[in-house]
Amino acid sequence: MFIATVIVSALLALVLAGSAVAIWTRNKDVVATLDAVRVPHSWIPPLGAAKAAGAVGLVLGLFVPWIGIAAAIGAALYFAGAVIFHLRARHYELAPAGVILAMAAAALVLRVATA
Repeated sequence: MFIATVIVSALLALVLAGSAVAIWTRNKDVVATLDAVRVPHSWIPPLGAAKAAGAVGLVLGLFVPWIGIAAAIGAALYFAGAVIFHLRARHYELAPAGVILAMAAAALVLRVATA
C-alpha cells in the first residue's frame, strides 16, 4: 500500500508543481481559465503558492505522515473550491480540476491508510 501512496503522492506533487509554475508564469491558457471563472488576478500569487506548498508537503509527507495528510487535505480543498468556482461561473470544463480533486482524495486516503 505504501508504494501506491508514493506513486499517487509523487504524481500529484508533479501536477501541483507544474500548475504552480503555469499560474506564476501567467500561462495564457491558465489566465484564460481564471478569467472565465472570474478569479481576480490579485489571487494569482497566493494560488500558485498554495499549489507549490501542496507539492512540497506531499513529498515531505512521504517521510512525515501528518505533513502528507495536511497537504492532501489542502489540495483536496483547493480543487473542491476550483470545481465550485467553475460551477458558479457556469464554466463546465471541470475535467482538470475534477481529476486533480480525485487524485488529492486518493492521496489523502492512501496517506491515512499507511500512516
